[in-house]
Amino acid sequence: MKRIFDVVSSGFGLLVLSPVFLLLAVWIKLDSDGPVFYRQIRVGRNNLDFRLFKFRSMRVGSDKKGLITVGGHDPRVTRSGYFIRKYKLDELPQLINVFVGDMSLVGPRPEVRKYVDLYTPEQMHVLDVRPGITSLASIRYRNENELLDQAEDPDRCYVEVVMQDKLRIDLEYVANHSFIYDIGLIFRTFWEIVSK
Repeated sequence: MKRIFDVVSSGFGLLVLSPVFLLLAVWIKLDSDGPVFYRQIRVGRNNLDFRLFKFRSMRVGSDKKGLITVGGHDPRVTRSGYFIRKYKLDELPQLINVFVGDMSLVGPRPEVRKYVDLYTPEQMHVLDVRPGITSLASIRYRNENELLDQAEDPDRCYVEVVMQDKLRIDLEYVANHSFIYDIGLIFRTFWEIVSK
């Protein structure tokens, strides 16, 4: 039932949002050099790698200067990038990942291999389900960039504090998730985006 909902919802979303995709694509291309989409290898269900799609919000090659974005004014972020990140529009292309089966609408946010390699055997159970576009952990850490901006060592803070708490929340989801809970979390995500 969850997979059917994912396919129908993501397909409908891609169709309805296609004008928005087009406008954002034009803006991104006019704003800075580089492709419209940013594709990054993430770790999904059963510990398998997949290519995650996002609208590009940073200058080309920025990921080579660090995987973590800190603060509201990271100089690597483009002008259009600030806007699409603020309203989570950069995440919309992940509907493609949901449609093809790499992701779900709701589930633990997918990490890069560098951080997954630090998981304990227990934490690896977050990979028992498809990763999602939204999760309770991502809602609670919506302002993660600002939090890391205040840290003396952002990467260490992420690994030792933020990632650990997010994994704790995600493991609770894996153990107790339900279709009704997912629907509620989708509505909560929309509310968080439009109310901030």
